[in-house]
Amino acid sequence: MTLKIVDKPAKPAPVAAKPEAHAAGHGAHVRNPGFPLDLDWVERVRMNRSALERRAATLPARRSVKKEWQIAWLLKAITLMDLTTLNSDDTPGRVERLCAKARHPLTQDIIDGLGIGDLTIRPAAVCVYHSFVSTAVKAVAGTGINVAAVSTAFPHGLAPLSTRLGEIEASVKDGANEIDIVIERGMVLRGDWQALYDEVRAMREACGDAHIKTILGTGELATQTNVAKASLVCMLAGADFIKTSTGKEKVNANLVTSLTMVRMIRWFHEETGIEIGYKPAGGIASAKLALDYMALMKEELGTHWLEPHLFRFGASSLLTDIERQLEHGLTGHYAADYRMPMV
Repeated sequence: MTLKIVDKPAKPAPVAAKPEAHAAGHGAHVRNPGFPLDLDWVERVRMNRSALERRAATLPARRSVKKEWQIAWLLKAITLMDLTTLNSDDTPGRVERLCAKARHPLTQDIIDGLGIGDLTIRPAAVCVYHSFVSTAVKAVAGTGINVAAVSTAFPHGLAPLSTRLGEIEASVKDGANEIDIVIERGMVLRGDWQALYDEVRAMREACGDAHIKTILGTGELATQTNVAKASLVCMLAGADFIKTSTGKEKVNANLVTSLTMVRMIRWFHEETGIEIGYKPAGGIASAKLALDYMALMKEELGTHWLEPHLFRFGASSLLTDIERQLEHGLTGHYAADYRMPMV
């Protein structure tokens, strides 16, 4: 086992008197109400990196999806995406084009060739800077696509707390129903779990009914044990999702870190009965890699977790590769990227 626990902690009582249902667009899934911070629980967490690496290495080697089953999995992957643009040169026009792609993610040739005209295949959300939320909300109105805003001084998360909370409130006011917040990584490196818990709890409250994803910046947390402890603290504070990266770090999502976080989600569910979502982000650009992450979720948490309210890809170029793979399945050749532009 990669997770070592000495003396299993008692089941914590939720902070909220009654768990809430997710906001519109997230189904009847019971939302994480948050729980009191249990420092004893946090300090007992230990992760064995070597064992995690061995387990992660088996996934691409042992799991392969072929032919029509691969097509089905790739179509599913589209519905699990947060289609993202987080560039310094973003404009309202660029965001509108991203939203147009989200509304119609596949070419008509692919839809007709696969015979899926009766299916609704769209990304779960579009993810933008909070200053473009109102643009995105208008562009996807009536489609069921959620709008996620990166707030809290993305990507470093080092602005004053009042500023970060103000960003969250502004994004929610403009219509965002998902907020991707950034934790202050220094709190993890110092082991200041109370401060981390208090900040995430305050951000959860600022989100109101909006769905909150906590970005850990895992590539900057030094050890897998730190990643595991930070995951637990954020879940105790009320996070709906835990997310690997901003996409701006030198090291972003990978299968080893994902295994750490997914096993913490599994343990949290065993202790509290609450299901927490997982979002790997940064560097997931190929259909093959997306299938590896989906296999990880299926094996570690079950097929039930392969739904948009419990699993997302943070992706900007993944959709293009999936389209190319689908066209290859139909025609036997790969289309040029320019035939399937994102924005």
